[in-house]
Amino acid sequence: MHHLSSRRWRAAAAGAAALALVLTGCAAEDSFSYTPPEQVDAALPDETTAQLQAAVENAMVTTGATGAIVGVWVPWSGTWVTGLGTQSVEDQSEITTDMTFRIADVTRMMTCDVLYGLVDDDVVELDASVPEYVSGVAHLEDITLLDLCNGTSGIGSSEAAVKGMWLNTPERVWPALELASFGLGQDPVTAHTTYRDSDAGYLLLGLALERAAGKSASELIAEYVTTPLELAGTTLPGPKAAAPGDVALSGNYLPAIEGGFECTAPSDVTVLSSSTGFTDSGVVSTIDDLGRYVQATARQGLRDEGAEPGRFSAPLPVSPKAESWYQATGGAYMVGPLVGQHGWTPGYATAAYSDPTTGFTVAVVLNNSTAGGSPAAYLAWELAAIASKAPAAAGETAPEFGLPFTAEQYHQAITDRAICATPPAAE
Repeated sequence: MHHLSSRRWRAAAAGAAALALVLTGCAAEDSFSYTPPEQVDAALPDETTAQLQAAVENAMVTTGATGAIVGVWVPWSGTWVTGLGTQSVEDQSEITTDMTFRIADVTRMMTCDVLYGLVDDDVVELDASVPEYVSGVAHLEDITLLDLCNGTSGIGSSEAAVKGMWLNTPERVWPALELASFGLGQDPVTAHTTYRDSDAGYLLLGLALERAAGKSASELIAEYVTTPLELAGTTLPGPKAAAPGDVALSGNYLPAIEGGFECTAPSDVTVLSSSTGFTDSGVVSTIDDLGRYVQATARQGLRDEGAEPGRFSAPLPVSPKAESWYQATGGAYMVGPLVGQHGWTPGYATAAYSDPTTGFTVAVVLNNSTAGGSPAAYLAWELAAIASKAPAAAGETAPEFGLPFTAEQYHQAITDRAICATPPAAE
């Protein structure tokens, strides 16, 4: 007998109920919905928001970003959701929180959401071999769909090889397998037991899921992620080059010059083909959607309670030198108690993390990708460290919640990695 997960059962029930409504006039039952943790409906204290704003502004300066959008949700204390800065050096329009932007590697989490949704619906199996669904990769016969999601396929990354082409021809449409081929061409590392950051793996996973389900990746993300979570501002766009939305945060990068980068004249790359990221980094969203999404997925809110196997139950070290609290699996990073992702795509650096126990959540995007994804990650962790100390609102009790790092630690890490440089003085 074909098993339906509760999510799909509710969707099917909703369709049947809608038909009953037409035939009988009776009210339809509610379909699946996600209920987030209770959140104090108030702004975070002024002292806390001042520290948060200073952290974001420091990251903007060091990365050459002219604008940022940030959201911090502390369930026991309050929220801070705001836009800072301007669209560009030339365009002094203020940044607003309704602007859409590219969420970069957070897309990986959504791709794994689709995988687990299809597994729960008996469409695919986690241990299915990649060549079963993707042509031209027969040498990956021992690699599974779960390996692609967990980053344990051993496959390399394409990013370094194609970065220049992305920036020079942002309108180019990339076939996913061609883009993945640059990572496939690298020497593999030990599979199954070693984590490796591989954009190629998530591109292949997207192709496999399309083949298995007979639907596009955009349709699958809508079905398994954005529709159930009511993320109206979130989508995987078609491949034709376009801005990330009608009201979009501008995306920029800094031209290289001798001694550093031309920080006073960033190049605009807002209009881009989503095929540069596809199911690795192609999704666009808003800050409220992004916060709601990462909070839900960190809690595995799209799966049945107690569903097995647990998606985040067996993480691996990010690298041999990584801190013991920094691990990866399931398309996400585990940073102490936080679950989330970070990365860059042309024009944007994005990070989003949430604590599955309390619902504590931070999300941020910087509108310059030159420094890569690390500054966005460090900024999210700095914001988390600051916000974790926010006092409880009246009538609330702060939970036992701690992080294995300090705000000062990652503030300094961002400052130490400043990329803007003044051109050498003329002799």
